Amino acid sequence: MQIKTPLLITVILTGITTFTQAQTKQLKLWYKQPAQRWEETLALGNGRLGMMPDGGITAEKVVLNDITMWSGSSQDANNYEAYKQLPEIRRLLAAGKNVEAQAIIDKSFVCTGKGSGGVPFGCFQMLGDLNINYQYKDTDDKQIKFENYERELSLNNALAKTTFKINGVTYKREYFTSFGDDVDVIKLSADKPGMLNMNISITRPERGITSTTGNELDLTGRLDNGTDGKGVAYKAAIKAKLTGGTLSTTATSLVIKDATEVLIYISAGTDFKNPQYLSKLNNNMAAALAKPYALQKQQHIANFQKLFNRVKVDLGSSEAEKLTTDQRLIAFRTNPDADNALPVLFYQFGRYLNICSTRVGLLPPNLQGLWANEVHTPWNGDYHLDINIEMNQWPVEVSNLSELNLPLADLVKGMVPHGEKTAKAYYNADGWVAHVITNPWGFTEPGESASWGICKVGSGWLCDNLWQHYDFTGDKKYLEQIYPILKGAAQFYSSMLISDAKTGWLVTSPSSSPENSFYLPDGTHASICMGPTIDNQIIRQLFNNVITASKVLGKDKAFSKTLAAKVKKLPPPGIIAKDGRIQEWLEDYKETEPQHRHVSHLYGLFPASQITPEATPALAEAAKKTLEVRGDDGPSWSIAYKILWWARLHDGNRTYKLFKELMKPTLKTDINYGAGGGVYPNLLSAGPPFQIDGNFGAEAGIAEMLIQSHAGFIDLIPSIPDAWKAQGEVKGLKARGNFTVDMKWKDGRVTAYKITSPAPRAVKVKINGVIKSIMATKG
Repeated sequence: MQIKTPLLITVILTGITTFTQAQTKQLKLWYKQPAQRWEETLALGNGRLGMMPDGGITAEKVVLNDITMWSGSSQDANNYEAYKQLPEIRRLLAAGKNVEAQAIIDKSFVCTGKGSGGVPFGCFQMLGDLNINYQYKDTDDKQIKFENYERELSLNNALAKTTFKINGVTYKREYFTSFGDDVDVIKLSADKPGMLNMNISITRPERGITSTTGNELDLTGRLDNGTDGKGVAYKAAIKAKLTGGTLSTTATSLVIKDATEVLIYISAGTDFKNPQYLSKLNNNMAAALAKPYALQKQQHIANFQKLFNRVKVDLGSSEAEKLTTDQRLIAFRTNPDADNALPVLFYQFGRYLNICSTRVGLLPPNLQGLWANEVHTPWNGDYHLDINIEMNQWPVEVSNLSELNLPLADLVKGMVPHGEKTAKAYYNADGWVAHVITNPWGFTEPGESASWGICKVGSGWLCDNLWQHYDFTGDKKYLEQIYPILKGAAQFYSSMLISDAKTGWLVTSPSSSPENSFYLPDGTHASICMGPTIDNQIIRQLFNNVITASKVLGKDKAFSKTLAAKVKKLPPPGIIAKDGRIQEWLEDYKETEPQHRHVSHLYGLFPASQITPEATPALAEAAKKTLEVRGDDGPSWSIAYKILWWARLHDGNRTYKLFKELMKPTLKTDINYGAGGGVYPNLLSAGPPFQIDGNFGAEAGIAEMLIQSHAGFIDLIPSIPDAWKAQGEVKGLKARGNFTVDMKWKDGRVTAYKITSPAPRAVKVKINGVIKSIMATKG
């Protein structure tokens, strides 16, 4: 064992100090025109509230959001007779009659009612549209000429701005969703007195009533719960504070004339797990109105930066930074190697979205984070468990935002009681299970179609996300809290696994490989099968994690022993098919769609560590061949997942090729299941339509290129592409075991690094191809 001396550590630290002082680069998105569509607006949020202003000159729309704006309600869509069909389904699958088994599932083994097709499942929805109509003195409203227009979003400060000039008057707008006062704030100003004139209104496509009381503008309503229509109640209150001018009201608007400065405050909330929401939003409004704007802004920035400033990345400057963000995306498509600063901006934009879209004690980000401009968001804006919510959470640990994993643990804890009913109803099994989709109401039933809805490792996959928080932090108190969730999921799989007659392996039946299908020998095709690879990998991961947790916590030795025995009987992490790829199913079926967007059978490569180039080189090569056949295109979330897999395979150039593919500019908003992902001008990822998991998956992928810690050691720049090798610096990334990593490199070789932990201790680190044991310093 080689232990680095204190002198060497001191030398290492000197290099890092230079980096720390030099890293003051401002990160921003900016444009020279108002947004023409929602996908060009700027995303602001404080983890609960969100807003997206378009920066319009005469008419400005600001889309408002609240993370708890969910229709639907708690329901029981379990079919309590379903388990009676299980023996026949399993008999048919064992006999190779998958089509017949699938027909029974479609008829008698899915959820009752509408499932995800409507309420009471519900959907995430927009709160409302704040509309500001501006009037300008001495202008023709039909042909207003403006100049020097700029619109920007500062990632460093979570602050948006719009500036322009009309008739020699400079108008300025500032927007932020406060991390201090928990309200939306908009400051409007002119550099000449009395030049601000406007009408302020708020609308919603459905279930919203607009009114004014005194000088307050309100939007109130209830969402549909699928039963009596009395779902989540909400309110948005708007008040304005003026410097100069007058404020009056109509029945549905605020009217401001001849002001020099206007502060607009929006306080909003719902009664989702918050019966006192009205008094809370009134108190938030009163506190915001009483506080000076400068102090408000200062506190907002300081609170946001406590999280955002933990990580800094620098891959060099670029002349492309002088381009507006929309033009910069186009230039990057043509010559990506000329703009190493754009991957940094996109990575930090992902961290910005992490911070802005969730908060401890609230819901985790959904398919759209917390931003929506519709009352029926695509795919309900729900939580997909066969990949979505897991990808949303992947970057938070390595990106030093560990506490943002806790909302997911709260969501999963709430699913368990319902999942226990689902386990009994369909499998007559112990423990709890969740299938493919869920919502804040705890939905765990199979989806309404066998082809996609019967995959049953959603609960196991969620448990891995919960485990990652412990793996990175080593927080035993947290492990104690989540242990019943992990154990319950393991109990389910342990009690429902059956022995495959051909191999003797323990497998799931029935199941599917997420959203994919295969050809049977007679030319028919099906989705339902026994023991798909993803099931085997997830169950192996879960069982081993529960065994480890049992040892750490000193409990459940007998159950741990049972799981250890069953792990030995599970199929291997990967079966290499005749063509050299990893099989997606227990049988070597032919895919109906070789370039399918899901590559679920590589779960063992990422997020798990069952397949690594170091420990399982043959499987790693088979994983490469699997990815080659699947191709590099797809919806953005799929491209992002491929970034992560190639990073784990230590192919930096292929990883970067996929990142460049993900960054292709698009304005498409159609529902896409195949090739053609990309990124919108506001850097939100396109499926299309907008799905935030593409942002978060790419963020995790960039981090994985810079640091990995899943294989028993910390690996520095394991998948760096040639384009980034010249030089780079990183500060604040996290590794498993609660280590914090700073480093710099030149010409593809690490030249300085610092690894800290809460207490000095030994850790293995791979530096420039050599694994060393060093002593991490306290930090």
